[in-house]
Amino acid sequence: MLKTAVFEQLKTAMKEKDVLAKGVLTLVKSALDLAEKEKGEPLTQTEEIAIINREVKQTNQALEGAQNAGRADLIEKEEAKLVLLKSFLPKQLSEEEITEKLLAAGVSKGMNMGEAMKIAKPLLSGQAEGAIISKVVKSLI
Repeated sequence: MLKTAVFEQLKTAMKEKDVLAKGVLTLVKSALDLAEKEKGEPLTQTEEIAIINREVKQTNQALEGAQNAGRADLIEKEEAKLVLLKSFLPKQLSEEEITEKLLAAGVSKGMNMGEAMKIAKPLLSGQAEGAIISKVVKSLI
């Protein structure tokens, strides 16, 4: 499971005294532990990926804020966090691959956005960021 991989990388980061990786991995492990405790049973792969995606989204927002403020030190740190977080996610699909999957699943012209997203979200969970899925869905409908 993802939690085990995070824990193993955390141990390695601690041994190598990698402060950034240790901080990021500690946050991820805490988020996974908390979600598991709230649920009362082990998380599924999909639930773990959703938590990692949430962390990626927050890091993207922090990166955007750092870029707007012109803080090169923070930009570098947030980009390093993103690389580490994305290493836990499955291979991300390209827009063409997303389009193919959505067309095969029945998303077509004339559908409203809500109906199309109800099909797209579970189908592409963890395989693409929400913003990209939304962009592709808009272009299809």
